[in-house]
Amino acid sequence: MAALAVWVTAGTAQSPNPFGTPTSDSSSPANAIQAVPGSRAQGWLGQGRSEVLARHGIVATSDPLAAQAGLDIMRQGGNAIDAAVAAGAVLDVTSQNDTGIGGDLFALIWSARDKKLYALNSAGWAPAGWTPEFFTGKLRVTSVPGRGVNAATVPGAISGYDAMLKRFGTLTFKETFERAARLAEEGWGQAERRHFDLVNTAPVLLDDTDSRRTFLIGDRTPSLYTIIRNPTLARALRLMQSEGRDAFYSGDIADAIVEKVQGNGGVMTREDLAEFESEWVEPISTRYHGYDVFELPPPGQGFAALEMLNILEVCVPKLGFNLAKLGHTDPMYWHLIIEAKKLAYADLLAHNADPKFSTVPVSRLISKEYAATLCSRIDPNTATKVSVPPTPDGGTIYLTTADRWGNMVSLIHSVYSEYGSGATVGTYGFVLQNRGAGFSLDPRSPNVVAPRKRPFHTIIAGFLMKDGQPLMTFGNMGGTVQPETHAQHMVNLIDLGMNVQMTTDAARLTHSQSADVVGAEVNLFELVGNGLRSKGHDVRPVSGAAVGGYQGILFTRDPALPEPVIDRRSIDEDRPVNGVYRAGSDHRKDGHAVGW
Repeated sequence: MAALAVWVTAGTAQSPNPFGTPTSDSSSPANAIQAVPGSRAQGWLGQGRSEVLARHGIVATSDPLAAQAGLDIMRQGGNAIDAAVAAGAVLDVTSQNDTGIGGDLFALIWSARDKKLYALNSAGWAPAGWTPEFFTGKLRVTSVPGRGVNAATVPGAISGYDAMLKRFGTLTFKETFERAARLAEEGWGQAERRHFDLVNTAPVLLDDTDSRRTFLIGDRTPSLYTIIRNPTLARALRLMQSEGRDAFYSGDIADAIVEKVQGNGGVMTREDLAEFESEWVEPISTRYHGYDVFELPPPGQGFAALEMLNILEVCVPKLGFNLAKLGHTDPMYWHLIIEAKKLAYADLLAHNADPKFSTVPVSRLISKEYAATLCSRIDPNTATKVSVPPTPDGGTIYLTTADRWGNMVSLIHSVYSEYGSGATVGTYGFVLQNRGAGFSLDPRSPNVVAPRKRPFHTIIAGFLMKDGQPLMTFGNMGGTVQPETHAQHMVNLIDLGMNVQMTTDAARLTHSQSADVVGAEVNLFELVGNGLRSKGHDVRPVSGAAVGGYQGILFTRDPALPEPVIDRRSIDEDRPVNGVYRAGSDHRKDGHAVGW
């Protein structure tokens, strides 16, 4: 009995949240635990996990279920394009805090058959009824709303999936949407980061009856690790499996979208949906220390990443510095990064818009000659002051895939703010994006709203090449931080020699152009915060939520191996790629990289 008494006493003294199980008193028990991270046994001890290496196929996403869905598609014979759609569709189910079938999509696709990089713009356009007068007159607002149906442009993502599969895929929605549809029907576990976003956004969702019914339980946020189901979204996916994109843009789903929008004071029509098409566009690029960095053109903000890299390459040596020699521990390194970012974003915010409606001088802005004209505006000893109107920020997913034939996909997909517009198409269980918030009502702005115009887009996908050969896919979700983080990753990888996992495990910072405040992750703030303050920066510690989430795949070719056989009917179709893929995934999100 004495032994039993000791056991019982010891048992009652343990954590009230064994295994991290949430309770009514503690919805996220990990927040209260006092501990320090362990160290690796080799390499950089701060790296959280190893790169994932594979030769037959590889996927990196912000959700393990999505990564596995993409990998399974390739194991069944599909290619990287098929896998990207399958992974994206799962994220459309599990991650509507960031993305969904009511969102938009951009992609950079390396076609092994064509030996060419392609760029897809599948950003939805404004309804034909959207004019400045509609907002200022009928709605009596001074800016495009950030929430509600009048924040939503036409969703472009499903058209983007369709365009990818028809041009480069080997499968259809029937196969690539199957895992997503089953998850929506059977349910999935509520993960940490998505639970965090749902808690924060619950007040917005409560304002929309369909959102309350779809995402909340009894008007309350489902607990961490709860099984979530969305049978109405499964119905939408099943419908598209049988009817294709037409179900979304001219069929029953289109009818439901129009009913939702018009029933809540919006003007989107069936024609706005039925006449929408994705666009294949030319990628833009610059050369950084011998490597060609590719981005998507406007209305995405990718040119700011290229301009920032040009400024760093041209101006840092002129100022007498070398980023590789300075490194992350020197405040001067970060000062130069921040100042280059300010200059690039000033041009971004002044010029970016839909190039069909406004002239965006991209070629000039991403030239080395233009970068050279900006060097005198960087003072190594003093922070430049900036101030611009506040801009909306949002959540996103970035995913990347590569296959045994050498195809590589860099894809970004988003509903913009967390849970987008907050307006849900209840019949089919998905939230509409709020990309309309990227428009201006100022008639002098190149980004002023207009019928069938695409708004300023924050989401961008990156691609890296060397000597005309594909090298790396990369992206960093996270709204306005994306161009500056793209540049930070390139400097990490090319200047500092980090591997594709280390670049994301290393601390990052972000600068707010509107507030002129630098946010540095806590460990980085403790290291260089005082040094940056001495140069006049307003620098503050932030969590990893401020710097978004990265994924990347690097291809290392083995010149001794033959080129892969592209024809899938060949008896050699199971031969692995002529090299090895190396992938990294951000610990700040819920996902990982997987390969075989």
